[in-house]
Amino acid sequence: MNPIDIFGNVINNLNDSGHHKAARRVLEIGWGAMGIKMKHFPDKRLIPADRYLAPMMMDVMMKPLIEPQNSAVVSIFTACELLEEVGLNPYNAEAFSSYISASHAEREMLDIMDSDGISETFCSYHKIFAGAAVAKLMPAPRCIVHTNLICDANLVSFRRMQQVFQVPLFYIDVPIRQDESSVAYVERQLRELKTFLEEVTGKKIDDDALSERVARSKRTLNNYQRFQELRADRQILTDLVSPLYCAMSNNILLGTEQEEKYTQMLLEDVVAAPPKKGKHIYWMHALPYWSDSVYSLLAFNESAQIVGNEIGQTCSADFETDNPYRGMAQRMVYNSLNGTGSRRIDIGIKHAKDAGSDGVVWFNHWGCKHTIGISQLAKKRFEEAGIPCLILDGDACDRSHGGEGQTSTRLSAFLEMIGAI
Repeated sequence: MNPIDIFGNVINNLNDSGHHKAARRVLEIGWGAMGIKMKHFPDKRLIPADRYLAPMMMDVMMKPLIEPQNSAVVSIFTACELLEEVGLNPYNAEAFSSYISASHAEREMLDIMDSDGISETFCSYHKIFAGAAVAKLMPAPRCIVHTNLICDANLVSFRRMQQVFQVPLFYIDVPIRQDESSVAYVERQLRELKTFLEEVTGKKIDDDALSERVARSKRTLNNYQRFQELRADRQILTDLVSPLYCAMSNNILLGTEQEEKYTQMLLEDVVAAPPKKGKHIYWMHALPYWSDSVYSLLAFNESAQIVGNEIGQTCSADFETDNPYRGMAQRMVYNSLNGTGSRRIDIGIKHAKDAGSDGVVWFNHWGCKHTIGISQLAKKRFEEAGIPCLILDGDACDRSHGGEGQTSTRLSAFLEMIGAI
């Protein structure tokens, strides 16, 4: 048994025996040690920006464990600038569950939700997240703020967590239509969210400071879009977790100085990067960071490099900043995953072309009906646009739905077809 298996077993055994605080403390110690390693002994194969990003994301995961009273559970596409203005640290299903899975402690959380009556086909990210709450591994936050944006699982998991934690909950309803009435509707809700957060925290939100924060979000997204365009003819090697860190930080950390600094570092790194070698692969939807098959074929590989992840580019920088509520509403309504599947595919094609992609992997994450349902249309449309597309089935967080043998065979064949092997 390897050290990570032992670590996960210790957490689960403590939890099973009712020692929930001890289990959480072990989790804190383990994650804290990993954060120190990331900061002081980073993987030198990563570009400096990604070496900066890894411990930054670990800090994001640690804060809710250490200071739960200053944290808020959020869904990934929630506009978090308002939370930042009242000093609440966001933590969300996809990030927290990925870290639990990386700690090999996810199985108990999944089993708990199976026993709780949640379907096996439910998204594993949300099952692990809600399961950690039910298991008392996760401490109670100050509040919960979530949206229906793209993921139906939000409507189940966050309500279940409210039942467990008994904390205030605010729900943002984002219409599927991209028009002015939808923006105005979400803007009104965000203004109500301001009042909600002020009442929950006892702190006041200054609209001028909020405008400055939203302007920082706009600069951050512009920086990242520019980086993606510049990397088209550059070689930037990566592992499997850095694209996921970016996907999380480009959503829940928008508006922070740390995230803007990260994108500024990316622009510095891309200028210093060597010319492109091998093939560029753009990844649609979640990335199975735990997969040995994917790692062996795409991590730090000069012949085939991951050059972007759809979830890290869901927000356009085309939004207002003078009226921060309207700007955040525009960002949510015009999120690339909101609206029709055809719209999502069109935006994915553009982003893949911007990054100089030679191929696309469309990952059918188990439990994501939106992604699985349009996968055949996506393959057709990408290939009509001149970009070969592999549809790959699996689970980005639950190893039991992995299918490693099939993943290796299909991904290898795809890379061979586009000349990367």
